[in-house]
Amino acid sequence: MERRGRVQVVRLLVSCLLLGPALAQVRHPLPVLWMMPVSSGSRGENLTAAVLPAVRLALQDLQKHPAPLGNYEIQLQLLDSQCDAAQSLKALFDALWVGPKFLLLFGGVCPSVTSLIARSLPALNLVQVSFAASPPSLSNRKWYGNLFSTAPSDRALNQAAVKLLQRHRWSRVGVITQEGLRLSEMKRDLMRQLQKADVQVVSTESLSADVCSGLRKLKESDARIIIAQFEEESVSEVFCCAYRLNLFGPQYQWLVVDGGSAGWRLGWQVSGCSVDSLLTAADGSIRLQTRRLGNGNTAGVSGRTPQDYQVSYLRELEGSQVSPLHAFAYDAVWVAAKALSQVMEAVKHRERYSVERNVSVSHEKSHKMLLEAVRSTAFEGVTGPVVFRNGERMTMIELVQLQGSSGVSVGEFSTSTQQLRLMNHLLKFKGPGPARDRTLVLEQWQHVGLLLYGAVSSAAAVTIVITLTVLCFTVCSRKLRLLRWSGGSRDELLLLGILLSSSSVLVSGLDEALLSDLTYEILCSVRLWTLCVGHTVGFSVLFTKAWCVHSVCSVKHTPTRLQQNGLLMLCLILLDVLVLVSWQILDPLRRVELQQSLQSDLSGQDVVLRLSSERCSGINMELWLTAVYGYKGPLLGLGCFVAWSIRCVQVDHPAVSSKQLTLSMFAVTVFSVSGVTGSLLTSHNPPVQFCVVSSLVLCCNIFTLSCMFGPKFVYVCFHGSELQQPLELRAAEDEEDEQLRRLNLLLKSHTEQLDLEIETISMQLCEESESADSDPTLLNTTRGRNNAGEGRSVVSALICSEDTNSDRKPLSPDDINSPEHVQRRLSVQLPILHHSYMPVIGGVSASSSSLFGSREAFFHHDLLTATS
Repeated sequence: MERRGRVQVVRLLVSCLLLGPALAQVRHPLPVLWMMPVSSGSRGENLTAAVLPAVRLALQDLQKHPAPLGNYEIQLQLLDSQCDAAQSLKALFDALWVGPKFLLLFGGVCPSVTSLIARSLPALNLVQVSFAASPPSLSNRKWYGNLFSTAPSDRALNQAAVKLLQRHRWSRVGVITQEGLRLSEMKRDLMRQLQKADVQVVSTESLSADVCSGLRKLKESDARIIIAQFEEESVSEVFCCAYRLNLFGPQYQWLVVDGGSAGWRLGWQVSGCSVDSLLTAADGSIRLQTRRLGNGNTAGVSGRTPQDYQVSYLRELEGSQVSPLHAFAYDAVWVAAKALSQVMEAVKHRERYSVERNVSVSHEKSHKMLLEAVRSTAFEGVTGPVVFRNGERMTMIELVQLQGSSGVSVGEFSTSTQQLRLMNHLLKFKGPGPARDRTLVLEQWQHVGLLLYGAVSSAAAVTIVITLTVLCFTVCSRKLRLLRWSGGSRDELLLLGILLSSSSVLVSGLDEALLSDLTYEILCSVRLWTLCVGHTVGFSVLFTKAWCVHSVCSVKHTPTRLQQNGLLMLCLILLDVLVLVSWQILDPLRRVELQQSLQSDLSGQDVVLRLSSERCSGINMELWLTAVYGYKGPLLGLGCFVAWSIRCVQVDHPAVSSKQLTLSMFAVTVFSVSGVTGSLLTSHNPPVQFCVVSSLVLCCNIFTLSCMFGPKFVYVCFHGSELQQPLELRAAEDEEDEQLRRLNLLLKSHTEQLDLEIETISMQLCEESESADSDPTLLNTTRGRNNAGEGRSVVSALICSEDTNSDRKPLSPDDINSPEHVQRRLSVQLPILHHSYMPVIGGVSASSSSLFGSREAFFHHDLLTATS
């Protein structure tokens, strides 16, 4: 095997050296080592045989144009690297040991071999000129400063991909890479550049034995921009899986970064999908590739244009497969020839004309001179301008988009200027524009519009003005007061509740964006208090009115029951205030942002419209709302039941019907339940919520005003004269009541005087009784004197009977002055005596008050009383 390999190397070397036998005798040879794998292509093809025609053309053109070489000639010695680092290193050391003295190493397409040898080049005083793309790991010029390549680095492809992402503002990508040393290095460099560019990588997958599993994971991660790094033979298999998983269309964009330059050959390999399916999946994808030939028509340093060179290369190919590296190999020969000839001429000039003439230049100095000559290379080659910067070839990266079944060049990336130029008129996307890297989120703030707020606030202002007008007429009009029935004095409280609930509408629709956090929180509390307290006050007034009517129909209506109804209304209001105060202290309302995403299709794009709004809320908002609804719900139900039970009751006046009260109670209940339901259902849309809730509140207030006060005003307007006569009668009754009050005060003073006189007479009688007891003769004389004095004796005996001694002999039961007879007479005479001068308790009828118009009547009555 070793002998056969050497024979093949000799044959290749002879083919290179027999290009011009006539000139070889007069030119000085420049030995160059050509390290190249003979048969280690990705699909088993002979890479050296595919590149050899380009090298042969370069040597021929050098002979035709002797200016670059002068009197020198390139001699290539081929070494089979076998893409094995150990074998290549051994072959290199053997060649250096045997000689001749080499200054330059040519070729190198195996990354593992190239990285190892490039690290040892400075120690060996060698410069390597390659025509294969250098992996990103060789970009460190401190370690690999002696390596130059005429093909752009794989790092330049990643730079072009990042620039394309930035141009379309794609900041979220998925990466899928085929397993392999070169592509793995490209992936690591791509990840570093994406991180530096602030591009989010949502998923990184590898193309293993099951290609579809990696693509399925990309789809699950919702990656829309897919950067694929794979060899050309995997194209069909990848896009076949993409077709099966539906990873194509206007929502997806494929960027294929493979570093190749031969173009895609979809369908060349069996993949389980038809060619049409592959073209459908790959349609619109963009491939980043190195430019194989220059796009100019001007002849370069070799005298050939790119098109002329390509025709000549294909003619020299002799049936071998086209190599994507042939044009870079052609320019690499010219780089080596120009650099070596320049160094040789410089060495010759120094040996002849410098101060140190006749002194040979050392190998180290020649090496440095050659290194500098390669760095300063600049000429026009068949691949374009050949210029090196930091050891990397400056060139153009092509962007080719697959449109239908053909590729269209839609842009290019310059590695020298780091600028991307796109021809937008040639770019074609499946949708109306480039795919989005994620679902487009259009955030829209929902707030109450000025027109809507103005209309609803105007309605609320009209309601407030009407309520204030009704309140003024209710307080000031005496005719309206005549129509009041039980609980009529609470009409002012009902109007106050309507005012509060209507005022809550004015602060509900203010634009949140124009308010600070503190102002917004204050308005939240004001809105809550005005609405809740207004509703509670209005409902409690209607409920107590209905309960009062129900009490009139069921039990006797007494002042005590009226006080109980007022206490019930007070308890309802205090309960509501207690809940609101606890709410504000324990869980105050704050500004809370709400977001709701609604899927929508805008021009076929993947767009989500996010509706954002702000509302007043707390940590335990649902708990507090449940508490409020929990005690108000049963009360509304009880109010409807009581109102329904009095629906047919007629109260004091036709204008004050219980049907109106029933309708008002049911209206408050229906509007309250509707308002709560509408508020919960439209909480995601503040304008609609504001419109629905405010409309229900104002409609409830207007309906209550119409039912409770409308009939009164209508009756007063059309039947005011009928209320005038009862008004005059009531005024006369008020005057009679005033006279009776004065009369009662006067009689009360007379009663006090009589009580004083009776007390004085009683004391005198007691004294006489005591003297009579001590003188029996006087007592008998007194008894027979006058029976008219019986009353006085009886009173005297009754008063003084308790003062008699206990050992005194008791009177006989048959005695007329016995205690039993005296008690019996007093029980009959004393009430008659008092009723005769106490009209307040029934002595004089209220209708006979005219008899007491003069003081003489009172004096006469007192006289009669005293006389009796």
